[in-house]
Amino acid sequence: MDATFKQFGFLPSHPPATSFRRHPELAALDELGRELPSLLHDRGFRKYVERLDIPPWPAGRTDDDDLPEMRLYYVRLGFLASAYVNQVGVERARVLPRKIAVPLAGVCKRLGRPPILSYDGYALFNWMRFDPAGPIALGNIDTIQNFVHLYDEHWFILVHVEIESIAAGMLAAIDRAGSAVTAGDAAGVNAALREIAACVWLHVAVLRRIPEKMDPAVYYRTFRPYITFFEGVLYEDVEPQPASYRGETGAQSSIMPTLVAFMKIPHQPSGLANHVRDMRGYMPAAHRALIEVVEKMPDVRPLAEKEPFNDVLEAIATFRDVHYWWAQEYIQKWVTDPRGTGGTPYMHWLKQLIDETRAAKIA
Repeated sequence: MDATFKQFGFLPSHPPATSFRRHPELAALDELGRELPSLLHDRGFRKYVERLDIPPWPAGRTDDDDLPEMRLYYVRLGFLASAYVNQVGVERARVLPRKIAVPLAGVCKRLGRPPILSYDGYALFNWMRFDPAGPIALGNIDTIQNFVHLYDEHWFILVHVEIESIAAGMLAAIDRAGSAVTAGDAAGVNAALREIAACVWLHVAVLRRIPEKMDPAVYYRTFRPYITFFEGVLYEDVEPQPASYRGETGAQSSIMPTLVAFMKIPHQPSGLANHVRDMRGYMPAAHRALIEVVEKMPDVRPLAEKEPFNDVLEAIATFRDVHYWWAQEYIQKWVTDPRGTGGTPYMHWLKQLIDETRAAKIA
């Protein structure tokens, strides 16, 4: 396993860029990003955007030092595209103008991902620390880009950022567990399982903090609409036919798929399995590759003791329980469309995941 995963989890190894210092010709996008929450209150927002000249990503070779700003370019344009298509208070747009569609499709192709704002752009690349020497944790982090001015959206994103940061310890322990299994070291396997469980229980504790600073009505009415899937949207001068893409969703995080792969949880074939597989296409390529590596790791169960093995599964199931509760409180009680932002019947599927995780425990 690459050392960066064990140190940073699924967050980038270098802090996200907050402005275009290497490419100042793109600075207009920073200003547009800051103004976006205010612009969205105007019904003339779309016409305003259509008059803009979006600066293209610089032509020519792009080196590794450019990657943070390339990701920022994707974040700014991804937010702009979702704002344009899903502006609250007006009918969804069916055409994404070429001024947005062409540069967004271009940078997404470079990044190896679909041309829509996903979990990576909404959370993984969208944070900054107040104290650069401090932890990547609530109280020391803020967002770079938002759809609305309300802090509820900041909090929603930042809870996920802290969870992703905690995952570094989980991945380091998974790597140690793999080595221990290969060596036939039962004590090493069980020590690693205890560390994994401790990390996932920390994930549970952070996820439970969602209601502290996020109101259900604010979430559902003000910023959730902006992260909804695109259905039948024509990308002008990019694609000849309308396209559909999954919206931003926590199912695009690599944490749970990695845990499922490591613990060999036997989820039954279903529409859910297809959906989970589809979500990998919205993850960064390196994350997809890591999940595939973990899938090929040997099963720890033969060397595992019942208590630490089952504790990992119970922590995973509890995390999904909390997610299920928040889905009920923040979405299900408000909805007429049973599909989530990713475009799926998520409530039934979440319950299936919970039940199958607990069913995998050592009897």
